[in-house]
Amino acid sequence: MSNKKIVTVVGGGLAGCEAAHQISKLGIEVKLIEMRPEKTSPAHNSNDLAELVCSNSLKSDSLENASGILKEEMRQMGSLIIEAADNNRVPAGKALAVDRTKFAEYLTDKIESNPLINLVREEFKEIPQDLESPLIIASGPLTSESLSESIKQLSDSDHLYFYDSISPIIDAESIDYEIVYKASRYENGVEEEGDYLNCPLNREQYYEFIEELLSSEKIETRDFEKGIYFESCLPVEVIAERGKDTLRFGPARPVGLIDPRDGRMPYAVVQLRCENKEASMYNIVGFQTKLKYPEQRRVFRKIPGLENAEFMRYGSMHRNTYINSPELMRPTLQFKNNDLLFFAGQILGVEGYVESAAMGIISGINAAKVVRSEPLITPPRETALGSLIKYITDAEAKNFQPMNINFGLFPAVEGKMRKAEKRKLIAKTALDNISSFINP
Repeated sequence: MSNKKIVTVVGGGLAGCEAAHQISKLGIEVKLIEMRPEKTSPAHNSNDLAELVCSNSLKSDSLENASGILKEEMRQMGSLIIEAADNNRVPAGKALAVDRTKFAEYLTDKIESNPLINLVREEFKEIPQDLESPLIIASGPLTSESLSESIKQLSDSDHLYFYDSISPIIDAESIDYEIVYKASRYENGVEEEGDYLNCPLNREQYYEFIEELLSSEKIETRDFEKGIYFESCLPVEVIAERGKDTLRFGPARPVGLIDPRDGRMPYAVVQLRCENKEASMYNIVGFQTKLKYPEQRRVFRKIPGLENAEFMRYGSMHRNTYINSPELMRPTLQFKNNDLLFFAGQILGVEGYVESAAMGIISGINAAKVVRSEPLITPPRETALGSLIKYITDAEAKNFQPMNINFGLFPAVEGKMRKAEKRKLIAKTALDNISSFINP
């Protein structure tokens, strides 16, 4: 390595590898720090970079899906992660699934053979107070305790989270508005914040739902995810296990939620809270869960008004370290209080392999541009990249939770049209904008 100013990237996962690759493409030297094998993670099985620790699927590759649009944008921007996936894909219909071993080996070889990237196998424990060159933190959801503590001190403890507690998010267009109704709960003379949609259940519907919930298949908890539950944030099925009426006195309590159509209070109510300014998404309030995804579709569609629900994000509860990006980050993925500090990947509050790598593209390019004294970039709002960055930097900080790319994050499409037509228009607009962004 030369004595030129370099960029340091912490974390050899998808985002870190992508960031290092993008920096090297701009002729800047990179020091990529990966703690394995010096310090192991309970989720990893090998020492290869960018090991996929969960599914081997990078989700849909179709432009009819928001994830497919994001992948195509990344291809146009020269993504190393998408290149590796395309070169090691396995049959999976419209999804982009990979041979996970060959995928990781491909990326490890690409990084190790890049003359501008110096791969260092050691633990990065602390963010220096006085940075002299750009630093990208892409340490992922299982960030080490020492680095987590350093980030905590830097960002304020109120802005660092150590677990995900996520309720499912529903496409607003798939809700049956003939059944659900708007109402705000009054309790002790205080109105609950915001307008909620309410799904009313009668006695028979409620107990049928509870039976389905209790008998559903759950995701097995891994060792490093145990002990994460808080009494104020239990999985909905755990609440139900404590007694069949427990949910009715918890997240599904009907008190104060009078149905204006008959003037009565339902036996139970499942509430939906608006998730974004465009009101295109609603989350099921208090329904964080460990149910398997197909089971979430089956069981939660038992709720009146959600019989045809389309899920834009499934519920989950798992170990994850992420920062409150709306409070801390700029759209350039720079830390608000330090021009030389960048974050990338899942630690920003994005969910998913592709979303994490996508953040590596932008942070990597911008860190290199700092070294080159060039203007930094932010992808257009109309693109998948821009929409994802808009979410993590402009969401309501109080209720910020990790998110996958989905159509609800894109700018609203004006005019009435079929859903398929609307999505085709979103895809075309996104790809036209990313092309103009790359080739102005």
